[in-house]
Amino acid sequence: MTFIIAIVAIVFLTGSAMAQQPYAGLQERSIKTLSDQQIADLNAGRGMGLALAAELNGYPGPIHAIELASELHLSPEQITELKALYEAMKTEAIPLGAVLISQERNLNNDFADRTITLANLEVATQKIGATQAALRATHLKYHLSSVAILTPEQVTRYNELRGYKAESPIQHHHQMHQ
Repeated sequence: MTFIIAIVAIVFLTGSAMAQQPYAGLQERSIKTLSDQQIADLNAGRGMGLALAAELNGYPGPIHAIELASELHLSPEQITELKALYEAMKTEAIPLGAVLISQERNLNNDFADRTITLANLEVATQKIGATQAALRATHLKYHLSSVAILTPEQVTRYNELRGYKAESPIQHHHQMHQ
């Protein structure tokens, strides 16, 4: 019985200690607010979930539709149009990602160097917020553009293949874009 109580106490105390150290190890990052994966994603123009409002509501991403080209029975013209959208999206997203990385690095450095003030904190976070908004809008815009290239049936199949719902909530919207 004493052994069981000791085990329960150890588990409880270990859990408490871990809960009090949720950021342990993150102090080793060069930019505390961004993981190496996030930096790589930003540098590559990847979406990082920024377009979930579109993706999960029936607006396919161009690269994801291209990846499912055979299952969606995309025509060569559709593939060409989607590739052009994807390249245009990357052309916009990569520079924005670089700006965001730089802004986060500057904010991190201001704190690390103890030069942060309320005034420059406000300016820095406003700039970061504006860049994040622009990056998100970029990704969302290309999801919106992709749906105009696909048929309602392809959007429905895309949703099924991606594990979403079987029906497309934007079939009526697709016809309005044509």
